[in-house]
Amino acid sequence: MREKIVAGNWKMNTTIREGKELTENILRGISSVPAGVTLIVAPPFTHLSTISGIIGNTKNPGLSAQNCAAGEKGAFTGEVSAAMLASVPCQYVILGHSERREYYGETNEILLEKIQRALANGIRPIFCVGEVLEERESNMHFQVVSSQIREVLFKLDPDDFKKVIVAYEPVWAIGTGKTATSEQAQEMHAFIRSFLAESFEDLANSTPILYGGSCKPSNAAELFARPDVDGGLIGGASLKADDFLAIAGSFA
Repeated sequence: MREKIVAGNWKMNTTIREGKELTENILRGISSVPAGVTLIVAPPFTHLSTISGIIGNTKNPGLSAQNCAAGEKGAFTGEVSAAMLASVPCQYVILGHSERREYYGETNEILLEKIQRALANGIRPIFCVGEVLEERESNMHFQVVSSQIREVLFKLDPDDFKKVIVAYEPVWAIGTGKTATSEQAQEMHAFIRSFLAESFEDLANSTPILYGGSCKPSNAAELFARPDVDGGLIGGASLKADDFLAIAGSFA
């Protein structure tokens, strides 16, 4: 049985006060989440210590950062290292998100370094892959995603790879209101799993693969019913506790 995960990426939203309130509302409603489903919240860096204190020793929800540095430490003004995140403590970190790739020029080479830093500090990476609209329309989506996996995840040894969570983002569906159909999501998730098996064999069957493109309460159940969709990386809908909990409650 693969892990079922619903992770909320808050991006550059909420003040500390608002993030505290959101976390408390999620905790108040967490009893409604089906057994076996793990929630993860990923607030801005400024909120991590505060929200860690609210969550306490509970393992659900888990705490994630939205990024980490490729370097270990040193003169990197404005960067946050994996060791710093581990000291919060954070259990997860989102890496390779399309916004980081597009706006900050993060390459597969940089992302491999970041994943290795996270793993070395006991933090599980949520590694994002996905294609933009032009790549989808030109039928390049499988090639793009396989390249992102080959150049990063295939460079890990099996002991490290088995700690990774994969998130598929159809980039054309992020923040646009568009959503891949459940058939499109399943097709890509199944492709990812079969491609991972080329290097990691049976480990691919136990790898959680999340859907990350405008997932909301109205479409989550249909998406999560697909056999290779193991949950969601949620953007805007994670900023409302009721919506986030409703998505988590969509597992049959």
